[in-house]
Amino acid sequence: MIVPQNRLLLWVAVVFLPGALAGTAAPALAGVSLAAAGLLVAVAALDAFRGCRAAPNLTVTLPPVVRLTQDRPGNIEVRLAGRRRQAMTVRLALGLPPEIHSQEEAAVLLAGDTEWSRLAWPCAPRRRGRFQVRCARLETPSPWGFWAARRSVAVESEIRVYPNLLADRKSLAPLFLNRGSFGLHAQRQVGKGREFEKLREYIPGDSYDEIHWKATARRGHPITKVFQIERTQEVYLLLDSSRLSGRPLYRSPAPAASRAAAGPETVLPIPLERFISATLLLALAAERQGDFFGLVTFSDKVDRFLPARNGKAHYSTCRDTLYLLEPRTVSPDFEEVSIFLRQRLRRRALLVFLTALDDPALAENFVRSVDLVRRQHVVQVNMIQPAGIQPLFTDTTIETVDDLYRHLGGHLLWHKLRELQKVLERRGVRLGLLPEDRLGAEVVAQYLNIKRRQIL
Repeated sequence: MIVPQNRLLLWVAVVFLPGALAGTAAPALAGVSLAAAGLLVAVAALDAFRGCRAAPNLTVTLPPVVRLTQDRPGNIEVRLAGRRRQAMTVRLALGLPPEIHSQEEAAVLLAGDTEWSRLAWPCAPRRRGRFQVRCARLETPSPWGFWAARRSVAVESEIRVYPNLLADRKSLAPLFLNRGSFGLHAQRQVGKGREFEKLREYIPGDSYDEIHWKATARRGHPITKVFQIERTQEVYLLLDSSRLSGRPLYRSPAPAASRAAAGPETVLPIPLERFISATLLLALAAERQGDFFGLVTFSDKVDRFLPARNGKAHYSTCRDTLYLLEPRTVSPDFEEVSIFLRQRLRRRALLVFLTALDDPALAENFVRSVDLVRRQHVVQVNMIQPAGIQPLFTDTTIETVDDLYRHLGGHLLWHKLRELQKVLERRGVRLGLLPEDRLGAEVVAQYLNIKRRQIL
């Protein structure tokens, strides 16, 4: 495709308009005007022909995989190839998806007698996920500048946008700062532990519950079991990707006068975004503590299961699994998840659920299903505290009758969740109602507290 430039329009105005006026006022000058117009048309046609021949010499190459972080500026490396005898300026545009905020086009100066030219294309992704870039558009000027040749160039590039953990890691900065007395350090654990190490001869003073009676019967004299503290433990995070994780989060409603002044309510991200950030933070904390981290994503079935491991490669696998995760419009099946865990996990582990139990029917299903795993494993359930959930008479900013009924509804839901906490506590399961802006920090703090108290 070829389009006219401002230079051509200027010359048309300079040649055709005076020529038309001169031919009308003085018929003798009509031939000169036609000759000038024909010459301009011939020059423009020759320039268009040369411009079309020069345009296909340029190619655009993008990296096969570009890794970016959500809401953080980054660059895409663009390489333009093609031999040129002299320097030229081209206009470049990339066919980026709307989720990748970027400039519309850029003017690139290509030096002469070089085969490759590089360009850092700035962009800022607004949403996590995987996006494809299929085409780029080039506009090259003709040799005399009358025309510009435009064409599309096929490219193949995949942009992977990972979750942004910067804000959450700032709240956990003391845990990841290994200086002096601050930071996340391996602590000496006290106690005899639960992991069997070896057998030895009985020593006076050993407890009777440490005697291995079968070995004693075979050898004819007392044999004692020796235990050691578990140095590497398993932590599994179970992430709910059902419809419960796709409901938008709203800030706590303000009084009527404040709402009228502030305008409409601000919609926060869906819970799944907070769950993913908390999962990656817990994986980093488990890596620092030397534990194995595993991941389970579920909805109406177990969608993905990553056995507990450690190392940078395993963390990258967890991150690649989570950045494509999207909520599904189905209800979670806790019984299916519990049966799956009972069959797959042989070793005692910490199970951290990230879900929502404000639905009474689903909460009852969870209570029945957790009995399959609570005796063998340590179970911790966390959910984001819904907006307006608080006891009665704790808010003194009630101004209208609507505020009163809204506050009463929040109290009833708070009471149901408190009853659910008591039911789960009797089964040895802890339920946490955590604020959405500190979900990751609270989950990591729970894990460290369990490690410190040697509950595992």
